[in-house]
Formats: sequence, structure tokens, C-alpha cells
Amino acid sequence: MPYKSQNVTAIIPAFNEAKSIAGVVTGLFALIEDDQPVVDRVIVCDNASTDGTGNLARRAGATVCSEFRQGYGFACLRALETLERQNESDIVVFVDGDLSVKPEELTGLLDGILVGNDLVVGTRVSRLQEQHALGFHQRVGNHLASGLVRWLWGVNVSDLGPFRAIKYKSLRLLAMEDRRFGWTVEMQVKAIQANMRYLEIPVSTKRRVGKSKISGTIRGTFGAFFGIFGKVAQLYLCEAKFQVRVRRARILLNDPLQKPHNPPL
Repeated sequence: MPYKSQNVTAIIPAFNEAKSIAGVVTGLFALIEDDQPVVDRVIVCDNASTDGTGNLARRAGATVCSEFRQGYGFACLRALETLERQNESDIVVFVDGDLSVKPEELTGLLDGILVGNDLVVGTRVSRLQEQHALGFHQRVGNHLASGLVRWLWGVNVSDLGPFRAIKYKSLRLLAMEDRRFGWTVEMQVKAIQANMRYLEIPVSTKRRVGKSKISGTIRGTFGAFFGIFGKVAQLYLCEAKFQVRVRRARILLNDPLQKPHNPPL
């Protein structure tokens, strides 16, 4: 039986994570609740790795797909294409392949979905962070981006953390597009624009295994900065058009508009 009658798929975008990917996959599959596995399938998108990441993920039990165009969003979109070719899931989880989160905290995100939320984001609060788990520029950039979202939309967003769970039907409604650094903020902002129920839950953050491909380089840091803030600006300017598309899709799906759980500031 699926976790509390919900079929759960975990998606891991991965680029050169040979030192950690097997641990992440096995950690997710090891989650047990009431003598049943919590995660039904793990899809790893090998994003042009050169260190055997894909093979190691496959040996650990994951379904592996490949995306040679580098970018977080590219990898997530390819993994979703793989998911669509399989049986549909009820909940999709996104998690990094660097062992920076605790798999056992996943059930908290899933339970947030089960009480009625569409999107639940694990927020990396300082009291649950290992020392040096996040670099200074990561903390500052995340603080600025979250603050901009709060200012523009009046919703209490405090983090763009990659550890998150979302209803599969809600994810499809968002029609995700970003190919690189703006994937996480696109998901959160579009969920707000679509008046979905949004929740944040504190999660632990460990020091990642290996060097970050984004924050670990000057090019990656600046790319992420401009990618995230550029995406926020684009979403703000195109909000009316997106909302019209969502309303039409909801009519076709007979999906009623819901009041968000997360109140405005």
C-alpha cells in the first residue's frame, strides 16, 4: 500500500554526485511507515555527469534518465517526462543528491500535503543547520529573493529550499518552464499566483558531500543570482496571463479554486 494511500515519487536532479547519490536513493527507499515503504519510486536525472552518477543511482534502485543540457530546471523537466511515461503519482518530492537533507524528515513534508496543502517547502532554518552548511552568499541571496517574493505577493515565503513536496496534479497545473536556476522560485511564485495552498516546514541542513556546482563557483553564484531574480521579474510581469491559463485549466479539470493556508503578511 502507498504511504497513507498516496503514491509518492522522489525526483533527484544530479550532476557529478557519485560520492553521495547512492546514499540519497537508499535513504529514501529505506523510509518505512506502518511496515510499508514511504517512497514508491525514485527518479534520478543524470545531468551530463562524468563520474558514473547515473550507474550508481541505478544500482541503488532508482529509475535513471539523462539530460545532457546542463541546468537544474532541465534535469527536473526531463525527470517529469519520465514520470509521465510511468504510472501517475499523487505526490512528487524534489530532493538534492548531495546528502544535505535528512530523508526521514520527508514524512513531515508529505503530511503537510495530506492535510490539504498543494506545495510544502522544507525551510532551512539556522537552528537546524550544521556549521557551514550554507555559504554566506547562499544565505544572503536566499534572504533577498525570499524578501522580494514576500514584498511583491504578500505571502510569508522565507526560503527557496530545494527539499519540497507538491501534489502531482498541482505541479502539472503550474506548467513549469524554467530550465536553469529559477526552477524553485518559479514553483513557489506560480503556486501563489494560482492561489494554491502553501506551507513551509523547518528541515535540517547538513554540509553537502562534494563541492556545489552552483554556489561553489563564482560563475554559478552569479548565474543563480540573475536567474532567480530574472525569473521573479518575469513571473510578476506575466502574472495576469498565467492566471487566465490556470483558470481555464481548472475549468477543464473541474478543480475548484481554494483559499491558501498561508495568510498574507
